[in-house]
Amino acid sequence: MILVIETATTACSVALIDGDRIVAHIHEDVARGHAERLVPMIAELPDGGQADAILVNVGPGSFTGLRVGLAAARALGLAWGVPVTGYSTHALLAARLFADHPDLQSALIAIEGGHGEVFVQPYAQAPLRALDSLASMRPETVPLWDAAAGSAATRVNAHEIFSVGPDARDARLLGADFTSLPAHPIYGRAPDAKPNP
Repeated sequence: MILVIETATTACSVALIDGDRIVAHIHEDVARGHAERLVPMIAELPDGGQADAILVNVGPGSFTGLRVGLAAARALGLAWGVPVTGYSTHALLAARLFADHPDLQSALIAIEGGHGEVFVQPYAQAPLRALDSLASMRPETVPLWDAAAGSAATRVNAHEIFSVGPDARDARLLGADFTSLPAHPIYGRAPDAKPNP
């Protein structure tokens, strides 16, 4: 049994999954307030969400959301004595998109990145794989794609736009290659503040 924690964007969701089976699931679009909602949501799951492992979204996404999810995952992992690993926002969205649209061969996943930029990464399916590294770009500089999905999909150049959002239960769609990231945040771009030399 795996506890999945998703707080990287405006969604706050948790799920208990056992292989391909969803044991329990709670999902809310909270925009803000992840810190207030996350622990009570986990507590509402069967056995207080206790599982054999914890899987958490490590980003990119909201700075605060990522920190809330990671802090909760690490604390529970320590308390329960179970491993904590991560998955990326883009991989999760790509897996959901291809599950909903199996005819698509590839797509660009684009989410809001702040400061006018978008976080983009292209994926292909069968098998699911990243076609390039994660990048933070101005929307107008993103190359044209046949298909795009994610919170910033309408801001990039694409022939077809698909609606897809992150949900903890979709972690069951990810293979082992995508669920073994270290439990450290992926911010998507360098910090704005620079240390003094």
